[in-house]
Amino acid sequence: MANSTGMNANSNELIKGSAIQLSNIVKSFGSSMALRGLSLELKQGEIHVLLGPNGAGKTTAIDIMTGTRKADSGAVSLLGGEPRDKSIRMRVGLTPQESGFPDNLRVAEILDLVRSHFPEPMSDEELFTRFTLEKLKDKQAGGLSGGQKRCLAVALAFAGNPALIFLDEPTTGLDVESRQNIWKAILEFRRSGGTVVLTTHYLEEAEALASRIVVMHQGKKLAEGTLDQIRDLVGTSRVSFKGKQPVKLDGSTHIMQQNGRVVVITKDSDRVVRSMVRDGIKFRKLQIRPANLEEAFFTLIENSQQ
Repeated sequence: MANSTGMNANSNELIKGSAIQLSNIVKSFGSSMALRGLSLELKQGEIHVLLGPNGAGKTTAIDIMTGTRKADSGAVSLLGGEPRDKSIRMRVGLTPQESGFPDNLRVAEILDLVRSHFPEPMSDEELFTRFTLEKLKDKQAGGLSGGQKRCLAVALAFAGNPALIFLDEPTTGLDVESRQNIWKAILEFRRSGGTVVLTTHYLEEAEALASRIVVMHQGKKLAEGTLDQIRDLVGTSRVSFKGKQPVKLDGSTHIMQQNGRVVVITKDSDRVVRSMVRDGIKFRKLQIRPANLEEAFFTLIENSQQ
């Protein structure tokens, strides 16, 4: 297959308002196909969350967007230019899934080393404050906990004051307070005009942060839109009640126990309730609401496998 090529940086029609464009990207590793003709247009000034099960192609897509891997075929534009162009890279921050630091370097030294590569970096003081690293600045990397190393890795993505940040599962292994500090930093970055692309397995994280969501499965895009658009696309509702879990109900997609309640996922809540009444199922504290992102996500994945 031909090597990937960047889109023409002078084509305003193609890149106007876009932070990233992928066109029909194909990438394989041996006999395994990671991306199967993936096309995306990610707008500037938004938080784009890539969702999908393991092996969906999320990390490979980020690798191609950032120029750390080449596609087998297709086209990619990053901030209107080539991902491997130095002038483009200077405007991009990245936290990969896994990061390593020299054990003997102190946190402040690592931050200064990264900051030195950018013309107008974020100050040490702001990085220490945003990512609660003040108490760790004189500590050697080898003595940091896994969560502390993760906070440092995320801080490094912001260190150069970039226009665009990629965060690949940024809060994995973090406690609640550290996770919320990073959420706050991401939201502040977006409010200042920055663009974020992140992957996560925490669906509550996607609900808290995403302005747009891309659902991926087996190297393809299943759906794209706002949180409400993704939920509406699936068209499912959540019926829950206190009582004994029935084996089946007319119109149900899933029936499960969750936090002491029976939860029924359905595309026809009226039909489910009629079935409960008809079958003499005893229930109390009945609730009906639209499906949340987690329920919509798993419905999309399940439907793609049918």
